[in-house]
Amino acid sequence: MIYLGPGGTPHGVNGTKKSMEYLAEEGLNAMEVQFVRGARMKESTAEDIGDEAEKHDILLSIHAPYYINLNSESEETIEKSKERIMKSARLADKMNAWVITVHAGYYSGMSSDEATEIIGDGVVECAEKIEEENLDVKIGLEQMGKEKSWGTLEEIEKVMNRTSSVVPVLDFAHYHARYGGVLKDEQDFRGLLEKYEAMQEKNHLHSHFSSIKYGDKGEKEHLNLEEYEPDFRQLAQILKEKEYDITVICETPELDRDSLRMKKILGM
Repeated sequence: MIYLGPGGTPHGVNGTKKSMEYLAEEGLNAMEVQFVRGARMKESTAEDIGDEAEKHDILLSIHAPYYINLNSESEETIEKSKERIMKSARLADKMNAWVITVHAGYYSGMSSDEATEIIGDGVVECAEKIEEENLDVKIGLEQMGKEKSWGTLEEIEKVMNRTSSVVPVLDFAHYHARYGGVLKDEQDFRGLLEKYEAMQEKNHLHSHFSSIKYGDKGEKEHLNLEEYEPDFRQLAQILKEKEYDITVICETPELDRDSLRMKKILGM
């Protein structure tokens, strides 16, 4: 099954809870709740949102705060980063959101292997706490779009090998931008999904899509779907062929409007 929806509250809707009915009426079935400025929601509110999402058959995920760096020179920053991941995980569990998307950190002058080891330690610690607290949620490590940001698929796979509580979040725009515009045709998309499948054994794919502006050092800003770089039309047929569940969260400025454009392209 393919789940489509926005990363954040649709335009003109007042609040996350009200978004559930609105998205269902539009014909969408997913939403990534944005905690990017901080996970400040009450647990009771998260439970209400989860109930509303279940009522309207909306699959929820959460985007953890941006202010996370598990490879900081500051030990305080690392500890606060782990706290932010755990707070997001607890709220996700209350909301029945199955995965929290995490920007795990930066290289901070280290090699890929060094940064991966340290970031992996932080992720594993959080994963162990999630298991201890019986939280029904996965940590989704997002493939990042800037050269300075930790998060290639190869690095994410190394952390996945250390814990079963981690899944990759495939961001097509980030991948395109990080490697200088590599998703040029349908075969390029097929190759990327083959890499994902080798990591995940064809389990539920959580992904982000938008067009993107980029430069020598990677991503600059997200753009609307009809900028066609990368081009969702080249990906759509491939997604329909897959036999595993796929979530595509729209991260364009148009949010649910571009999610509906994706739905039309997919013929859903």
